[in-house]
Amino acid sequence: MTKSINVIKFSANYISSKPISVGDKSNYPHDNFAKRCNRLIIVINFNARLDISCLVVHLTKLYSTQKPALRQLDTLKISIVIPTLDEALILEDSLRAISDLNPHEIIVADGGSTDTTVSVAHNIATQVITSKSGRAHQMNAGAEKATGDILLFMHADSKLTWESFRRMKKTMTPTGIAGGAFSLQIESKKTSLKVISLLATWRAKYLNLVYGDQTIFVRTDVFQKMGGFSPLPICEDLDFFRRLSRQGKILLLKEKTHTSARRWKAEGILYTTLRNIAIGSLFLLGFSPQTLSKWYSAIR
Repeated sequence: MTKSINVIKFSANYISSKPISVGDKSNYPHDNFAKRCNRLIIVINFNARLDISCLVVHLTKLYSTQKPALRQLDTLKISIVIPTLDEALILEDSLRAISDLNPHEIIVADGGSTDTTVSVAHNIATQVITSKSGRAHQMNAGAEKATGDILLFMHADSKLTWESFRRMKKTMTPTGIAGGAFSLQIESKKTSLKVISLLATWRAKYLNLVYGDQTIFVRTDVFQKMGGFSPLPICEDLDFFRRLSRQGKILLLKEKTHTSARRWKAEGILYTTLRNIAIGSLFLLGFSPQTLSKWYSAIR
C-alpha cells in the first residue's frame, strides 16, 4: 500500500493542498498556470510538522527573485494584426483561437470584403478597420492603429498555440531582438505537406526567406523605423523580413505557427509549391512585383 502524502502548492496567489500517492506520477498535479508562475511544489509527509511562517518567508524571497522578469513578461503588450479579404468562412474560428491567447489587442484590417467578414470580426476583434486592398496596405493600416510593444502579423487562416505565443513573448522580452518568425506547420496529415512545412522552415533558417504564413513579429519601434511593409502587390513578406534582418538580431523560433492547407487543396500541392518557389525566386532576382502578382492566384 502506498503512503499518502500532501502536496502543498504555492504560487503568487494561493496555497492549496491535495492528497496523492507516492510513486504515482499520473496523479502528480501540473498545469499551465504552474509553469507560468514558476510555482514551487513541496512534497511533505502528511504526518510531518511544517512551520508555515518559515515556509511563507522562504517562498516570498524565492518569488521576489523571479518577480521582475515575470512582471516584464506579463506586461509586454502584443498587438495582433490580421489582414482579411472575404474570409467569413474561417475567420470566426481563427479569431476565437487567437483571443484565447489573451493578447493586448486583435486588429482586423479588411481590404473590402463583400461577404460577412467585417461583421464576424466585429464580434471578436478589438478593432476592425478598412483600408486599401492588399496585404501590405492592410497590415500597415492595422499597425498604425496598434498600441502594443510588439506587432504580430497573422494570416486569417493561421493559428498559434499558447506555448508558441508565450515563447515569442519570452524571446522578445530582452530589448536586443528586433523580431522574428515561427517555424511552419501546414495543417495536414499528408506526408508531402509535412515535407513542405519542413523545407519552408529550413528555407527560413538558412536562407533568411520568410513568408507571411510563418507569422512575423517585430518590435513596434523597429517597424516604424523601417517604414512598415513596402507597398508591394506581392512578396511584401519576403521584402520586409530581409529588411528586418538589417535592423538587429532576428530569430526563427522552433515553435510552430499552424496554417491551413486550403491553398494546396484548392490548387494542387505540386502546382502551388512550384508556383510559390518560382515567384519567390523571380522576386529575389529583381522581377517586378506588379508582373509577378498577375501570376499569383492563391487565396489571400
